[in-house]
Amino acid sequence: QVQLVESGGGLVQAGGSLRLSCSISAFRRYGMAWFRQAPGKEREFVVYISWDGGSTHYADSVKGRFTISRDNTKNAVYLQMNSLQPEDTAVYYCASGYTSGPYSREREYAHWGQGTQVTVSS
Repeated sequence: QVQLVESGGGLVQAGGSLRLSCSISAFRRYGMAWFRQAPGKEREFVVYISWDGGSTHYADSVKGRFTISRDNTKNAVYLQMNSLQPEDTAVYYCASGYTSGPYSREREYAHWGQGTQVTVSS
C-alpha cells in the first residue's frame, strides 16, 4: 500500500509563496498530481506530473504561478506556489497511482494523502 504525506501548507499573504511537499512511502512508476478543495467546493485538479517528470499539465488557474517537480531518489513530489491569491485557499491533496485516462479525473488516482491546508489572506 502506497502512503502519501503532504506538508508545507500554512498561512501566507496574497502575493506570497509556499512550497508543498508530498512524501511517498515507496517509489512507483506512476504519474502523480495535486488537487485542491476550497471550502464549500468540490475538489479540483491543479497539476499533473508523469512518473519521470518529463510531462506536466496544469490547470489554467495556476499556469505561470505554480510549478510541480519530483525527485524520485527521495520519493517526493513538490509544488512551488508563487503569486498566491485568496482564491488559492484550499486543502491541497497529493495523489498517486495514475496510469491512464484524463489527468484531471480523481478516479484515475489510486492513492491519496490526507491533505495540507493553504490559506491566503488578502
